[in-house]
This record gives sequence, structure tokens and C-alpha cells, in this order.
Amino acid sequence: MMRPGRGSTHRSALRRAVLCMLLSALASCAGAPAAAPPPASVDALTHAMLRQPIVLLGEVHDNIAQHALRAQALRSVLEHGARPAIAFEQFDRDKQDAVDRARQFPGDTASRVSRVIEAAGGRGWIWELYRPYLTLALEYDLPIVAVNLSRAQAMGVARNGIGAVFDAKQRAALGLDAIPQDVQITQEHEIEQGHCGRVPREALPALALTQIARDAVLAQAITPYFDRGVVLLTGNGHARRDIGVMRHLSASDRARAVSIGLLEDDEQAVEQAAHFDIALRTPVQSRADPCANIGPMRMSAAAADAAVQLGGAPLPLPAEPQSLDRIQKQR
Repeated sequence: MMRPGRGSTHRSALRRAVLCMLLSALASCAGAPAAAPPPASVDALTHAMLRQPIVLLGEVHDNIAQHALRAQALRSVLEHGARPAIAFEQFDRDKQDAVDRARQFPGDTASRVSRVIEAAGGRGWIWELYRPYLTLALEYDLPIVAVNLSRAQAMGVARNGIGAVFDAKQRAALGLDAIPQDVQITQEHEIEQGHCGRVPREALPALALTQIARDAVLAQAITPYFDRGVVLLTGNGHARRDIGVMRHLSASDRARAVSIGLLEDDEQAVEQAAHFDIALRTPVQSRADPCANIGPMRMSAAAADAAVQLGGAPLPLPAEPQSLDRIQKQR
């Protein structure tokens, strides 16, 4: 038997060393923690919004810094020549005629914005934060699209199920005839976590269905504007790829869409970033702890209605009702 020469032995040792280094690097990468999303900037958000004609632009509803950033980036997008429709989760679909009539009133832009809010704006939103988007829509003569599930319909789904609000043909058109199990389970988890773990477990399935119905309606409402482009202004939950509006788009439309999450720089940001095509990090909005000093909770018609008006998941109220501002961090 021939013995390998010294050169062959050296090459074998070198191959083993290289293999060990590669395996070590792979193991290190596999165990490395995920990186935090990059800090947000107007340029970064503008670039993200220009990537695709269909933009699902998330927010934490009460975060002032995020709204300022989004308004500046939207203006930059328009200055680049884009003319998308601006779709508002904050307006219910049944208010579209009111929006269209209000924007036609004579007067300067500020007064016309006020008329739109007065005519179609519901309770529970901090409307001053949304005035800049409406101002841009009127300045550039862009469609203002009301896209949210109406309060009455949301209440109907929460109380009596999807079949009580949408007939078979509507359910098929919205993709609500067969709810994917992963979406249902994840929505229930998000609602529970988002409301301090105080939602009665038996209420979670119905509340999750309400969120799923909202996402389906948001998707349907923005579809007519895909060819010209559309920016959906919505909460981060609706902008998520895994459970949000994106799940209700066709495969070809998903390929033309980008989901953008604006995340507060807290301990959840890294985990949440994985749910978006692009995630950017912003300062945390100062607010009272939404979970502090809350006793046992119950679900009620008043609680569901309060949640509908806030445009989020139905909100559990404590047995001793207290201010909504104290018990919800609007996401």
C-alpha cells in the first residue's frame, strides 16, 4: 500500500482545517441573534415606499415621531413623481361618499381637510396626526380612499360571526370562506398579547375573526388603485406579511406590494421586524403603562364598540370601566 507523501498529508490537514472553520462559522451564524431593524429616516422610508406601487405602510397609531416621518416621506415620494391613491384605515368604507363630497367644498386646503375629518372621521383617532396626509392628498389631487370595515359590520362579526355580515358570494370574494388556521391562531395570540393577556380566552376566536375581516376588506378596498399605485396608511398589524392585508392579495399583487413596519425601539422590535419586508426603528412614544392597575376584565358590547371605534382589535374593559387611554397602547 502506498503511503501519502508529505504534500498530500499537508493538503488533507489543510482541508480539515478549512472544513472546521466553515462548520464553526455556520454554527456561529445559526446561533447569532437577529439584528435590530435600522433606525428610520426620511430617505430610508422614501426609498422603501418607492420600491413597489402597492405600499402597506404601518404605524403605531399614537406615535408622533412616526407620523411626522411618514408625512415627510410621503411628500418626498410625491416629489419624485409618484401619484398614488392614499388609503386610510381611519375612514370606514361606508364614509367614502362623505369624503368625496367634503373634499369638493370651496376654501383653502386646511379648511377642506377639516371638512373631510368632520364629515367622515370617527371617534378614537388623534386626527391632528392624520391632517398632513390629507393635506398632501388635496394638494396633489390624489384619491382619498376610505377602506376600513364599518363599525356596524365589525360589531356584527364580533358578536355573530362572519356569516352574519357577509353572504356566501361576499365571503368568497373576500377570501373569508376558509380562514387559514395559522392566521386565526396568530391573530388570537396577537390580540391576547396586545391587550395585556386580559382577554377572556373564549372571546379570542371571535375577536380574531374581526381582525381578519378587517384585513380582507382593506385589501379589497385598495385593489382598484393598484395600477396607479396606492399607499395604505394603517396599523403595523394590518401591514404584516404573515397575517395582515398581504394575505388577502393574489400572488401577482403580492409581488407588486411592499410591507413596511415602523417599530418602536423596544424589546419587541427585533422579533416584530421579521413580519415585514422592511422594518425601521423609531423612538418609543411616551405613554402611560397600558397594563398598569388593571383588574379582572370582561367582554361587553361597550368594549367591542370601543375597540371598533379605535380601529383595532376589540378591547376588553375592566369590571370598573376606566379611560381607554389608560389601558391601550394603540398599535
